[in-house]
Amino acid sequence: MSVRIGTSGWSYDSWRGVLYERGLPPGRWLERYAEEFSTVELNGSFYRWPGEARFDAWMRRLPEDFTFTVKAPRGLTHARKLADPSEWIARIVRVWEVLGARRGVLLVQLPPDFARDDERLTGFLAAVPAGIRVAVEFRHGSWLDESVFGILERAGAAYVVMSGAHLPCILRATAPFVYVRLHGPDPEHLYAGSYDGAAIGWWADRIREWDAAGLDVYAYFNNDGYGHAVRDARALEGALR
Repeated sequence: MSVRIGTSGWSYDSWRGVLYERGLPPGRWLERYAEEFSTVELNGSFYRWPGEARFDAWMRRLPEDFTFTVKAPRGLTHARKLADPSEWIARIVRVWEVLGARRGVLLVQLPPDFARDDERLTGFLAAVPAGIRVAVEFRHGSWLDESVFGILERAGAAYVVMSGAHLPCILRATAPFVYVRLHGPDPEHLYAGSYDGAAIGWWADRIREWDAAGLDVYAYFNNDGYGHAVRDARALEGALR
């Protein structure tokens, strides 16, 4: 089984002096990131979907054993709310072909105003071709139901385990892999703060349990401000060692 720890994105000015040496041009940041971490969660694809040429350029700069996870576009998740997904899925499939051996997970983050719709979720997951690992992050509480977990299990899709302000932390595995998003420890604000040693140790124990159960684990820190995500990812990797 594999455990991969990384961050949500890599292009942050506040990481200068934390991960990126002073004077290192942004065009070299991805290579520097890949020297330290074995996976990344691409967040920019949510706002603007890159073309295949852009993905190909990134792949040429990454080592063979690197895993590249991609966040689904908001046109699919927030505008259409998973309805009529064929056009977007075709574009995602083309990107997955470019990713090749570096393909990770397709992260599908649903909006907080999207209440439970079993039919729409089932239809979307059925439309995703085999070979694309999917993880779904629910932001509306109505989805947190055994029937929904069953839909994910039958499709082999992962329920995204979340840590963050006002988000439920449910340690549920619904696929052959577990997907964890760590949005920061601040109790009132998402993406803020840095996890302390006790919290890092607690998550390390959970990851060891999933790994011992034969599950792959992807964990991404999304508290990017001030370099917190980098420091926390380093700390979690250290705890696991």
